[in-house]
Amino acid sequence: MKKLSDQEISEALNELTGWKLDGKFIVKKYRFQEFLKGIAFVNDIAQLSEEKNHHPFISIDYKMVTLKITSWHAGGLTDLDISLAKQYDTLYEKYN
Repeated sequence: MKKLSDQEISEALNELTGWKLDGKFIVKKYRFQEFLKGIAFVNDIAQLSEEKNHHPFISIDYKMVTLKITSWHAGGLTDLDISLAKQYDTLYEKYN
């Protein structure tokens, strides 16, 4: 998998809502009205990530879930990271 250029990353971030660049990662915080909805979301993220064999860093802080993704083997962000970010956002929609 090919690492994205700075220009490609910038263009991809323009297509994503709420994702921020943090070094070699993209990061997003998701808020929930209930703790257990956040946990259910994390379970959905885990299932999708396992299917894709590409796993984010996940932090659970009460009603907020933070996801951080990058592609270690590529040394930065790839199309897979951007694709998963979009899919994570789609999963989040069912909890609002």
